Amino acid sequence: MKVIGTKWVYRNKRDERGVVVRNKARLVAQGYTQEEGIDYDEVFAPVARIEAIRLFLAFASFMGFIVYQIDVKSAFLYGTIDEEVYVSQPPGFVDPDHPTKVYKVVKALYGLHQAPRAWYATLSTFLEKHGYKRGTIDKTLFIKRDKKDIMLVQVYVDDIIFGSTNKSWCDEFEALMKSRFQMSSMGELTFFLGLQVKQNKAGIFISQDKYVAEILKKFDLVNVKAAITPMETKVPLTKDEEAIDVDVHLYRSMIGSLMYLTASRPDIMYAVCVCSRFQVTPKTSHLNAVKRIFKYLKGKPNLGLWYPRESPFDLEAFSDSDYGGSNLDRKSTTGGCQFLGQRLISWQCKKQTIVATSTTEAEYVAAANCCGQVLWVQNQLLDYGFNFMNTKIHIDNESTICIVKNPVYHSKTKHIEIRHHFIRDCYEKKLISVEKIHTDLNVHNRTDLNVAGLVDQTI
Repeated sequence: MKVIGTKWVYRNKRDERGVVVRNKARLVAQGYTQEEGIDYDEVFAPVARIEAIRLFLAFASFMGFIVYQIDVKSAFLYGTIDEEVYVSQPPGFVDPDHPTKVYKVVKALYGLHQAPRAWYATLSTFLEKHGYKRGTIDKTLFIKRDKKDIMLVQVYVDDIIFGSTNKSWCDEFEALMKSRFQMSSMGELTFFLGLQVKQNKAGIFISQDKYVAEILKKFDLVNVKAAITPMETKVPLTKDEEAIDVDVHLYRSMIGSLMYLTASRPDIMYAVCVCSRFQVTPKTSHLNAVKRIFKYLKGKPNLGLWYPRESPFDLEAFSDSDYGGSNLDRKSTTGGCQFLGQRLISWQCKKQTIVATSTTEAEYVAAANCCGQVLWVQNQLLDYGFNFMNTKIHIDNESTICIVKNPVYHSKTKHIEIRHHFIRDCYEKKLISVEKIHTDLNVHNRTDLNVAGLVDQTI
């Protein structure tokens, strides 16, 4: 057997204000030396999608219950591994009488490939043993319900958020977890996966304004002049091969920081999507476009998603597409967003994989993409106790609606890939319905931020 090395990792634990609250020293295994089939087999562990987190908070705002958070201390150490693994003695703690001996690992150690999977198996087994049921689609969601109350637990590795229509169930869950694991009770949810969460009787507000301040400081853009929009609309970005090259690492770092920010800021989604296409050989014009997004953030740092309590819980979606908008390869860009009442829970902006030969084809591909996301939301909401059928997808192209409603494949749709035609089956099964909407009323196409679900937390 090969011996896996160990090392100490030192870290300062900070709160949401950046104040150091704890100094941590953790022994980790050098998992990069592990070999598949020898030191580990299966390593996949389910992780919650960010849309699932927003859906959880949207449901909490609708039901009017408070979401709480707990943190498992040294979570991975609770997992039990099946493989035979040996690690070296920790640096600084080598037994002088037996310096050549090694440890056989029984419990999972941080750094091992199978550690997340082992922890998830331990936690899910424990919760299922105590009456919680795993979600059908989202395996990180655990549910307990009776005729009138429901308890929801969402797991993201070692961070756990939970809430219930019955407050006593929350207290029981916290006591249950503390009886098995070492826990840090963090009270009401205020900070999760980089999202700042404010809860009150009127609803829930999600933002990342502290992160905006951090990245503006990181890239030395605190004192720049604010911009009104995230990108220039009249001058499209091109390869600009004659321009000067810029630092590729700086450019990619800026794009990565902005991608993380799109978890609560759909207003910059398209601009970031366009700029991210030039990460191979970025030029000065591309860097200026990225800086423009930061200038826009400087002027509007406090925008976030508002989930009001006094709003219906009806699922509806909006689909849109441009036509050949990419100057590089003339591919179109898909856009879509999904609402639960007035709560914006997911949105998409992605360049299509095909070159559309008409606006109808581009809009049809976008509608199929939107339909796929709607089906995911529908299935996710089944675990919450909601069965949404005939969900409305608003499309501003009459021809696209005709193709969706027409069950017959004809010559005008032969060139469209089969995988995009599943939207027809969904329409026939009455999982969705498609409705014409004027382009000016299409929420995905609107510049009015309040219509798109964004509000300023300072209001």
